[in-house]
Amino acid sequence: MSRTCTTHAAFCSLALLLCLACLSASAQESEFLPEIDAHLTINSAFRAYLQAKDDREGGDPTQFTFGPSLQIYLKPLLKLKKVTTFDLDDSKSRFLVLETGYRYITAPDANPETRLIEAATSNFPLQGGFFLSDRNRFDLDWKNDLFSWCYQNKLTLACTFAIHSCHFIPYLAAEPFYESQYSKRSTTSLYADTLFPVGEHVQFNAYFEHDNNTGKRPSQQVNSVGLVLNFYFSLEEQ
Repeated sequence: MSRTCTTHAAFCSLALLLCLACLSASAQESEFLPEIDAHLTINSAFRAYLQAKDDREGGDPTQFTFGPSLQIYLKPLLKLKKVTTFDLDDSKSRFLVLETGYRYITAPDANPETRLIEAATSNFPLQGGFFLSDRNRFDLDWKNDLFSWCYQNKLTLACTFAIHSCHFIPYLAAEPFYESQYSKRSTTSLYADTLFPVGEHVQFNAYFEHDNNTGKRPSQQVNSVGLVLNFYFSLEEQ
């Protein structure tokens, strides 16, 4: 990617974040959520990644989450490869991705929490260059010697656009959370994101997130903006 394209992507990323920050300023609560993910492709079927981020998943207060995951996936589909050509995340070209992971979670004035993650993601090519992803995930949590679980289903719609030689990938997503402690759907998260590939190994993800948390009383409406820095590396011969 050219220097001009890299500069343009970085500028668009910052501009989008500023706009979203202005939108979220009027919310009942607002947050900025940074994240760094480092991915390593081991071979054609296995990939590992390490994640460090601030989040409010399931309507929780802002917390720091850190830990590794291992992903297992099928061979890429030709149609999926075409609609995800400029996305550096090669797992999106696979019809099925299975994931297992561990997270260590900390928050101010709270005891740490440990989490096991089990997830399955299906990816589908659509007409007009669109791409659909359906992720089903279970979180198994232990905190203060108590066990709880959460099921979440994230549905994502994306499409790649080009400005000269630069590419960006906007997408919309919805994710309801069903938590055992409330015995109901406790939170629904809505996302508006844009991915900015920069070179061969780096991809930015700037996003806006709206959370409707009905698990706790009174219910909360929380807006957040986030910036994810993704690194992609491979042990396979290029």
